Amino acid sequence: MKKGIYVTNTEKHSGRSVVALGIMNLLLSRSGKVGYFRPIISDYPTGVRDNHIETMISYFNLNIDYKETYGFTMSQVVKYKNMGQESRLIDKIIEHYKELESKYDVVLVEGSDFSGKGVSFEVDLNTEIAKNLSIPTILVSSAHNKDLKDAVSNFDLVVKTFADKDVPVQAIVMNRVPEEHCEDVAKELKQVVPADTTIEIIPEVTRLSSPTIHEIYDKIGGEILLGENLLSKQVDHFDVGAMQLRNYLDRVRENSLIITPGDRADILVGAFQANASTNYPSIAGIVLTGGLRPEPPIMKLIDGLPNPVPIILVDDVTFVAASKIANIKPGIRPGDTRKIELSIATFDKYIDTESLLNKFANFKSSIVTPRMFQYNLVSKAKSNKKHIVLPEGTDPRILAAAVHLVDQNVVDITLLGKRDEVLAKADQLGLVLNEEEITIIDPNTSELYEDYWRTYFELRKHKNIPEDMARDALLDVSFFGTMMVYKGDADGMVSGAAHTTAHTIIPALQFVKTRPGVSTVSSCFFMCLDDHVSVMGDCAVNVNPTADQLAEIAVSSAESAIAFGIDPKVALLSYSSGTSGTGAEVDKVRAATEKAKALRPDLKIEGPIQYDAAVDPSVGKSKMPDSEVAGQANVLVFPDLNTGNNTYKAVQRETGALAIGPMLQGLNKPVNDLSRGCTVDDIFNTVVLTAIQAQEGI
Repeated sequence: MKKGIYVTNTEKHSGRSVVALGIMNLLLSRSGKVGYFRPIISDYPTGVRDNHIETMISYFNLNIDYKETYGFTMSQVVKYKNMGQESRLIDKIIEHYKELESKYDVVLVEGSDFSGKGVSFEVDLNTEIAKNLSIPTILVSSAHNKDLKDAVSNFDLVVKTFADKDVPVQAIVMNRVPEEHCEDVAKELKQVVPADTTIEIIPEVTRLSSPTIHEIYDKIGGEILLGENLLSKQVDHFDVGAMQLRNYLDRVRENSLIITPGDRADILVGAFQANASTNYPSIAGIVLTGGLRPEPPIMKLIDGLPNPVPIILVDDVTFVAASKIANIKPGIRPGDTRKIELSIATFDKYIDTESLLNKFANFKSSIVTPRMFQYNLVSKAKSNKKHIVLPEGTDPRILAAAVHLVDQNVVDITLLGKRDEVLAKADQLGLVLNEEEITIIDPNTSELYEDYWRTYFELRKHKNIPEDMARDALLDVSFFGTMMVYKGDADGMVSGAAHTTAHTIIPALQFVKTRPGVSTVSSCFFMCLDDHVSVMGDCAVNVNPTADQLAEIAVSSAESAIAFGIDPKVALLSYSSGTSGTGAEVDKVRAATEKAKALRPDLKIEGPIQYDAAVDPSVGKSKMPDSEVAGQANVLVFPDLNTGNNTYKAVQRETGALAIGPMLQGLNKPVNDLSRGCTVDDIFNTVVLTAIQAQEGI
């Protein structure tokens, strides 16, 4: 399966590593090409690597470079947020993940560490990442040291947070549940989570919740006096050795860490003897406090005893050392094979792995976020790079977009204008135009000019235009750019930042003309809503289309949707749904619907239908229960320009939706018009659309 799995927790110390290790082991049992990615990691000192990543790479011997396995540190995330560039952060995470997705059969994605920026902040961050990656999500929480009802309630709250952001949680894992309460917790969770969410319970496993000597040493520091090769020993208890040896020995517990002042040679020697005796429990290690180093004869004695244990010397007094050790939260580190294997065994024992894997394999998401849609567009444009001409070569926005497009290797660019003026404007804006990547053509001096005006004259002489009019026309950047497209010297043109719609479109209508079988040039916008993309047409060209024209607009818009990876469900909108209304306008839409169905019987087309019935499942089911489109429409065709233009702008402004377009439909070759109020991003997106049109021949 070419997809990923997102595992994230609801709080820190949830036991997510057990689940992540178990899933990685499961995936590797089914595929040899498994990738690993952490979008966000904690901040570490220079030279220190993320513990989760190192554990995954080393234990599973993953064929992946460390630098490929993460996106950003938490401090970088905060910086992006403070600059108001969260969308750019998500773009980069999507890009990084997609690169891994292209190399591996499946990618395990592990969420952030909840390391101190606030639970709400990190829940929102992980929700946004899961939504934009659009992959099956597993949430992990812990019942350790919690009232069980509170643990269930907290889990319910986070699941609802994900659901509110349209992130379907495929499975939840409640970790560290007391053995005797596992069934009760499962029943409680079934009451609050969606019925299609898999519920898994992992009971408390003492050996997993105990730190190793190595973890303790990492936290308290000090000097290892003995047993450096034994630091993987597990510590289940810790005891302070302060009383007389004869009283202390009876209090020693299995796998206990003994904390005692360094001058207590009796406790030190006695502990070693007890560890060697079959009559006493084994100890895990000893921490000597106060910076008091045992005398050489004592060290010589214990060094020669069988069954050695690690000894750590610290400067802290006993109380401080014991407090530090008590606050250590156990984890899993590279090289801790025993704990890693126990984690995997625990996962396999308590999780229905086959059911979970089948659920992942069958996962299909209808969510397409604006960031993911844009990423897919850019990736598609890059896959077969096209050459786009931009006639308005001195417009600051055009120049900025051109540099951005070339820097990302999306398209080849030609700018029209006087070379000195174009370069001077770029310099004024602080932009560097690499003329090896961006071509500048001045129609007045171009070697193409003679051929272009003569071609135009031949194409238009039936309209009785004189030669001097043809010469003048091809000095105009819109005519020259359009002729580049017509002659195949460019694959598409984008203009309109400084010119009217008519100035951009008229040359295309005169000699690029419409595709065979198409008589109506129209437009559509790709409206990127929070969780899906809708195609809206016609919002820019046809003022009051006839029924025939409306039918063509519907078919063209559906074909545009298909070209951009959207399965079209077409709604021809009106003030009435089905057969309930009458009047000239609704009759026009009804006739257009029948004509569109006749043109393309393979498409799902409905009309006339009201906007709410088209897009709202409950209203659609109520008004048109037998329709395949009602409540699910993603191609919305408006009856006239007044309705279409105002509606797309209302949706854009009121919802914050990203509107990409307008994209002209029906021409033999792609020519697209910009709004004179367009932004650099608008230009970038329209050029990308134009490049894809050139690829698809639409």
